[in-house]
Amino acid sequence: MLAFVVLAADQITKHAVRSAFVHGESRAVITSFFDLTYVRNTGAVWGSLQNQNEWLAILSLAVLLLAAFSHKYLSGGRMVFAAALGLIMGGITGNLVDRVKLGWVTDFLDFYWRGLHWPAFNIADAAICTGVGLYLLASFWPVITRKAGPADPA
Repeated sequence: MLAFVVLAADQITKHAVRSAFVHGESRAVITSFFDLTYVRNTGAVWGSLQNQNEWLAILSLAVLLLAAFSHKYLSGGRMVFAAALGLIMGGITGNLVDRVKLGWVTDFLDFYWRGLHWPAFNIADAAICTGVGLYLLASFWPVITRKAGPADPA
C-alpha cells in the first residue's frame, strides 16, 4: 500500500511541475536554500550514467521484480522492513514510469546552501533513499525490528 502512495505522490507532483514549468525553469521557494527547478534526467543518481535511460529502465524493472518476489523474505514479517521496501518499490516504480513514458525522469526539488548545491531530485528519489536508509538502520539496530510478543506490547 505504501508503494502505491509513493507512486501516486511522485506522479502527481511530477505532472504538476511539467504542467506549470518550462524545462529548465526555476522558482525560489525559500531564498538561498530551496527552489523548484524542472530538470530532465536521462541518467541515475547525481546525473551519473547520462543517456542510459533504456538500461536503467531494465535494471529498475529487474530490481522491482526481485523485490516483489522476495518481499516476504526481505521483510521477514517485520513492519519496518516492509515499510522500507514499500518506499523503495514505490520510488523505483515512479521513476520507471517516467523512463518508459517520457524517456527521462522528471526532477524538481533543488536544494543549495552557501555555494553547496545538491542535485535536483524528486519524490521517488527521496522515497528510495529513505527506504534504503531505513532498511539499513533497521538491519543494524535490532531493537526496532523485533517482533512484539504476548508480554511485549510494543
